[in-house]
Amino acid sequence: MKRKIIHIINVVYIINLLYLFSSCEKEIDIDYHHVEPIYVVEASVSNSGMQARISMTNDMADNTTTSDISGAVVTITDSDGISETLSYVGNGIYKSIISGIPGVEYRIDVEIDGHHFSSTSTMQEMPEINEFHFIWQKVMNQKLLMGELLFQDIPNQDNWYFIHLYRNETGYSWALKRDDVDPDGELQQLFSFGVEDSDDEDMLREGDRLHLELRAIDQRTYDYFYSMQIMGNTGTNPIQNFTGGCLGYFSAYCEVTYDCIYHVADVEEVKEEK
Repeated sequence: MKRKIIHIINVVYIINLLYLFSSCEKEIDIDYHHVEPIYVVEASVSNSGMQARISMTNDMADNTTTSDISGAVVTITDSDGISETLSYVGNGIYKSIISGIPGVEYRIDVEIDGHHFSSTSTMQEMPEINEFHFIWQKVMNQKLLMGELLFQDIPNQDNWYFIHLYRNETGYSWALKRDDVDPDGELQQLFSFGVEDSDDEDMLREGDRLHLELRAIDQRTYDYFYSMQIMGNTGTNPIQNFTGGCLGYFSAYCEVTYDCIYHVADVEEVKEEK
């Protein structure tokens, strides 16, 4: 019984995450027993400011109430002891315009109705996108549409990256990357969109708007996202990123973005692999 309850928590948590998931289908055996609500904190410090979204998981049978949480006290403190209290702006979101500084470790403390949650993360250097383009990859007798991201690894240090691709302002796909294969060199991340002339709804269409976010994250954040990436295969929960018993993550990162519009005429041909 305990294992099934954990699986329910996972399902609700995944649905609540703001940023991470592309569309996928998988049969899940769910036991619809009552589960006590659990707080979820998704927070970040970046080169564009500080933000936290606080929500609470709902019972699987309850679709009538909102899960957004107001009234929390959210404080982020840097390694020099300077603190910033985030302001509530609605919909469970707390913000500050204060940007993070690379190399600085940040600690978040969240106080909610007698509960205290905390986590730490170290902000990384700014990543650099070299190129993003579309290619036809011929495999057997079919042509696969791929998106190729090339970006420069931050030199002289270990690095971890989170890449999120949006299609028409909706999350499409996300990926993780380490620099353990080609440190200090150019790194590649491929996104697959489908087979040419396919009716699959995931296939890009002429005029689709794409938005790509490349974040340099610390190892603690990478380990958390990686544990989420493999949890469907391992049958386990994500590793804990917060103390105090809440779900969620805290990440300090630098981010660069890239926007483009998909045109079939711009797709490059790549020779068939032998």
